Amino acid sequence: MKDAETVTFGGSGLDRAAHLRGAPPEGMVLPLWRGKPLAREVEAGREPVFLPPDHPVFADAREPALFLGLDEGRALHARDISAWAPPEAEGPGDSFTDFTEQHHPALPTDLAFVEIRANLTGFAPHAAELAATAKALIEWHRSHPFCARCGAPSAMAEGGWQRVCGACGAHHFPRTDPVVIMLITHGNDVLVGRSPGWPEGMYSLLAGFVEPGETLEAAVRRETLEEAGVRVGEVGYLASQPWPFPASLMVGCRGAAVTREITLDPAELEDARWVSREAMAEAIAGRDPELRPARPGSIARFLIERWLSDRLD
Repeated sequence: MKDAETVTFGGSGLDRAAHLRGAPPEGMVLPLWRGKPLAREVEAGREPVFLPPDHPVFADAREPALFLGLDEGRALHARDISAWAPPEAEGPGDSFTDFTEQHHPALPTDLAFVEIRANLTGFAPHAAELAATAKALIEWHRSHPFCARCGAPSAMAEGGWQRVCGACGAHHFPRTDPVVIMLITHGNDVLVGRSPGWPEGMYSLLAGFVEPGETLEAAVRRETLEEAGVRVGEVGYLASQPWPFPASLMVGCRGAAVTREITLDPAELEDARWVSREAMAEAIAGRDPELRPARPGSIARFLIERWLSDRLD
């Protein structure tokens, strides 16, 4: 396995058992509430908690369970229980990172629904892939209840990996939106920026959606030029990360800048700057009070750390 595959949500080797989706075997089920999986604290961080399919917590489920795959031969599923209403005091947190936890009355008090982004480094690789897959699938079903061809209601099929329209027969498949995220360097410096509304001092790599008819290389050059006014020459692929917030595939690329002058697009970025290796190393170590790098567990942090240690492959 390449080091690039050790990014959060990647490389665990989940057996998705596509051949079983037409008639999935029964198995344990992971409940999710508003995209937050049920989890417990363990010594290493967090682990998702799967329950029997007839557990009372699923009384609030409106859709069938989704088939995630096999884990050492055991079937694993996920099911949305967002119709459950927790006490008002346990509602969602802020829009950037939700650190709140919700406790269901039918579950032990040591189990809680937790935000994945607030626990990026807390889940083991296999658990992280399960949680990310479940969240992405459930979000797709929640946001695509109607046929895109004729507008009639559609129904879940193939263990949750399709929706089928009962009116026109169209088949719809889970959506993944490719996003390029760029490690743009010039000499000893890396280009970082911050979007409006981010926590104070936080800077990350530039990123943007790939447009129809566009290559990854072209998207890297276009997005960097549009957002920061910096022109990019050579572009190469580094790593990828599923990012189920709600349904993206982050494609990490490196690019060599051929210009340094920054011209911001204020609709996209509040600020952008070149940061030297030495300054970024200080920020990663927490010794720069004005610069907070991308959160641990994100592909941006993953790429920055490997750039600092010359381990990009």
